[in-house]
Amino acid sequence: MTRDQLAATDDLDAILRALPPELMQRVRALESLEGILEVVMDLGRTPEARFAGREEILSHREVTAEDIAYVISRIGQFGGDNRAGIERTLHRISALRNRAGKVVGLTLRVGRAVYGTMEIIRDVVESGKSILLLGRPGVGKTTLLREVARVLADELGKRVVVVDTSNEIAGDGDIPHPGIGRARRMQVATPSLQHAVMIEAVENHMPEVVVIDEIGTEQEAAAARTIAERGVQLIATAHGNTLENLMLNPTLSDLVGGIQTVTLSDEEARRRGTQKSVLERKAPPTFQVLVEIQAYQRVAIYHDVGQTVDAVLLGMPVAPETRERDPSGEMVVGSRTPTRAVSEAVERRSTPRIPPMNGNGARETLKVYPFGLSWNRVEDAARGLGLPVAIVREPEDADVVITLKNYYRRKTPRLRNAESEGVPIYIARSNSATQIASALASVLELRRGPEDKALEEARDAIEQVTSGGSGEIELAPQNAYVRKLQHELVERANLSSRSTGHEPFRRVQIYK
Repeated sequence: MTRDQLAATDDLDAILRALPPELMQRVRALESLEGILEVVMDLGRTPEARFAGREEILSHREVTAEDIAYVISRIGQFGGDNRAGIERTLHRISALRNRAGKVVGLTLRVGRAVYGTMEIIRDVVESGKSILLLGRPGVGKTTLLREVARVLADELGKRVVVVDTSNEIAGDGDIPHPGIGRARRMQVATPSLQHAVMIEAVENHMPEVVVIDEIGTEQEAAAARTIAERGVQLIATAHGNTLENLMLNPTLSDLVGGIQTVTLSDEEARRRGTQKSVLERKAPPTFQVLVEIQAYQRVAIYHDVGQTVDAVLLGMPVAPETRERDPSGEMVVGSRTPTRAVSEAVERRSTPRIPPMNGNGARETLKVYPFGLSWNRVEDAARGLGLPVAIVREPEDADVVITLKNYYRRKTPRLRNAESEGVPIYIARSNSATQIASALASVLELRRGPEDKALEEARDAIEQVTSGGSGEIELAPQNAYVRKLQHELVERANLSSRSTGHEPFRRVQIYK
């Protein structure tokens, strides 16, 4: 019998002994017992054993309060996160409580130390870079984290400290489970103190590597940055399935550098072809490498998080490296289809669908949905800019949405729907006519293409000729379509015009 099998068998016996005798016998009689995931006991319902892809009813007798009390008496104490364990095992028992705090349900999850799971990312771990692991619940993040701690401590001889908030990494009790090897474990009294213990680990125990499960608060994200800035390698998991999830999470986006709004100068905005307010990365990322755990032995790796985040914010597709072990045990390395999930959301905010000029040189009506703004002020501001505006009642019908920063941060359903439909959202600093006009001007300025500027030049020239300031004015070279629009403007002003020169320098001359 191998070490792996022995560890799994001993641990399974420990959790089965915590069950009432009748249920223990029922579980032992199940087929493929080595694949059991958890046992669920809810007061007044039949108990169940859950496997990957199937569930088994353990008894037609409903669970009683005495059954739940029996289990509680044979496990450790519940912590502030309503989780308990069994000493020197990796099993996790989670409680459901009623409003009075009484336990009315239990989930007994089988914990296993699976050796060899980190081989798929061994080179990344050995690089010394900080690594963030993401993935849906139950995909194996904690199992991988435990194996990483063991390999770093035992095989690479690093000083490793595990911050174990729920005792899921190193098990219940004062003696850590052998699954973490020689790594040291710091327990956390309550989940709210995890960030403080993270800092304490660095200040008091001089680790080379800190391992953390489930970074989920702003304080923990800040503590992680502090640790990384001290030159300590961080290996951690966080709430979220993908890099895109993390970038859109205001609480945890700091882990990948944070995202901030930057106001560009008019010249820079024109050069980039964006609106004046753009999104940029705020700081170096806390974690240099991000690993998305997609399934057992299948991962996607972003080797340079800072570069990847910058590319996404610029609207460039990114394609992480993918790794997967085939049934023969060989690792297959590839590249995932480039993703633009976040960049498209950014583009929807920065590339509005502003109607073009019509054939007469006049701008077509801009459909605006004001969210949290005075409709009258929007219309007044538009008239002041000479911009024909129609107020619409639904954001999906708009060419552009204008709102205030506090409304945008709340991401109400209407604003979320607008973004999902590709409607750009512009932010006014306040509900004043001046600030609304500034937001509208940004919309207008961004979409001033060559036709707009050429027609404006023609109108200025017409005014000069009409007022007698100049007898003849020659315009800048344009293509045939733009010259046609310029000739039409001149004709409506009762002046004369002609095209001179050769392509691509052919241009319009205006005279009386």
